[in-house]
Amino acid sequence: MKSQSSEETPREPVRPRAYVVMLAAALLVISLLLWHQHNHHNVPASTNAQPSTAPKGITNNKVPVARGFRPGAVATEPNLSAKEIVTRKVRQFARNRRKLAHEIAKQVNKPVPPEFEQFFDAAEAGNYDEMTALYQSFRKQRETGASESWYGPHWHTIVETQGVADAAHTWPAQQLLDYGNSLLGALRPGMIYAGSAETSFSIPTLLNETSDGDHFTTVNQSALADRTYIEYLRYLHKDRLSSITDEQSDHAFEDYLKDAQKRLQHDQLFPNEPKQIRPGENVRVEENRVQVSGQTAVMSINEKLLQALMQNNPGLSFALADPSPFPSLSANATLLGPITEVGGQNQQNVLTPERANQALGDWRVTMQQVLSDPETTDTSDPRKAYSRLAQSQAALFLAHNYASEAEQAYQIATQFWPANPEALAGYTKILADQNRFDEALRIVDNALSANPVNNRLTELRQNLLKRGK
Repeated sequence: MKSQSSEETPREPVRPRAYVVMLAAALLVISLLLWHQHNHHNVPASTNAQPSTAPKGITNNKVPVARGFRPGAVATEPNLSAKEIVTRKVRQFARNRRKLAHEIAKQVNKPVPPEFEQFFDAAEAGNYDEMTALYQSFRKQRETGASESWYGPHWHTIVETQGVADAAHTWPAQQLLDYGNSLLGALRPGMIYAGSAETSFSIPTLLNETSDGDHFTTVNQSALADRTYIEYLRYLHKDRLSSITDEQSDHAFEDYLKDAQKRLQHDQLFPNEPKQIRPGENVRVEENRVQVSGQTAVMSINEKLLQALMQNNPGLSFALADPSPFPSLSANATLLGPITEVGGQNQQNVLTPERANQALGDWRVTMQQVLSDPETTDTSDPRKAYSRLAQSQAALFLAHNYASEAEQAYQIATQFWPANPEALAGYTKILADQNRFDEALRIVDNALSANPVNNRLTELRQNLLKRGK
């Protein structure tokens, strides 16, 4: 079963306050679609590495391979292969989420449907095809509005279980462990980790919750626009996290809709000025109501909601796998191993050119190890996952006006995954801004030669040709 693309967007429009439920439902579709897309010793600890408190027991008994980013404290599990460890953890995760589903169902007075029980039975038995077929049927019913009573906060126990099973199914087991360890190993005690709905959330969450030692609080930053997910966080993390309130959620939706309407009016009144409606953002007015759809709309609302979550937890530090969709957070963001810390910048960890270059050195070591693994190809999930992490740090460097370091990080991201459209867009923009159009076109042409039907790459090439005239 192939992963769902993060580029898909809902077909139905969403509406203002009186239609908040419709908006949440439409945005949930995107959040769900986003779900299906994602170092060890003998290497000196990088000066960019953070003190590690990764849960124990998340590797196998083999000698760990070298990584540029330190995985943190791990324990061996004698006589178990990496594949056996991952399989056992997925089944354990499914058991934990079934238990949580029953606890939530009791609280909201909505019994767990028998079909959900079938799903968890298949997950605990390791029957991936059966659980995936059930999950796809649940999603279809969710999108058509059937069986609406099923989809309270306990629905997200299903979504997360499918997410970790998808990752285990598509990733080489040792690569999965290495990747998850590198992210968890970068965290400090008590940090909140926010990953996207792809594997940058699923894999760390799987390892975090099925390992010994202290656990981190993990949040799916791509699902914040879904009201039922906010409610789910309240059950999942209880006293560990002050969740977003219904009032804050209302304000986030309303503020975004007002801003989108204002920008739409600008574009209509001043057609010769630069457009204020953003790429991937569909905004229109029908029957005097603002209607929005598109991935950019989701990310804009999620940005406001993530800000609210941070405001509600002023004593906690947040780590993001990908802060690039949230431009308002970049000014106070800094490096945290292969990921990014937001709101925790101080004199000791401020982002400087020296720290950026240290990170680039770590990325080159990591890239060398990942690309030399015979189990990964140009389009494999591990390469895509690392590419997105490198791309995210490139965007951070650029936000701090470190153009040279950003160019190198984008180059690393495209070496991991030559057809990464976001990395190519950022990389070629830097080149185009320096009038290096021939170089930019050559990079895009190389990507297109391996992906001739990629519409985003074709559009990127056309835009470069227009700029270069």
